[in-house]
Amino acid sequence: MIGISIGPEDPRQADMRDLLAEADAYMCGLYPAESNHRVDAEALAAPDMLFLAARRAGELLGSIAFRVIAPDHAEMKRLFVRSTARRLGLGRRLLAALEDAARRREITRISLETGIRQPEAIGLYRAAGYRECPPFGAYQIDPLSLFMSKRL
Repeated sequence: MIGISIGPEDPRQADMRDLLAEADAYMCGLYPAESNHRVDAEALAAPDMLFLAARRAGELLGSIAFRVIAPDHAEMKRLFVRSTARRLGLGRRLLAALEDAARRREITRISLETGIRQPEAIGLYRAAGYRECPPFGAYQIDPLSLFMSKRL
């Protein structure tokens, strides 16, 4: 996608909050509350987080984040691409940008939790080298969740 920039931004900006609300509405349509593991804008702005946004000509198209959960391990959060920007490879670009940022911080492993009702996301993660793993951190087994991890 020509003209797309991806970089760190403050998730508390108004358009970011709108994007997060759009992502939340999408997730709430797929999963019950107990299977949704959303992180709000304030948590995304914490010192242990990195939040990246994708824009074209100032328009916010998508986001991705990670939270450091150990010195060399991060959890991916909030990968979301607006419907108007899907099927253009933006998810792959956001994921690659996140992994590059993680490597610069000497993170050697990224893990994630995603829902089983998101085949496109699961396909993206598998194509990028993520493999299924047991629940990590505070997560518990959930029949609607899939846990994945990748060594960088």
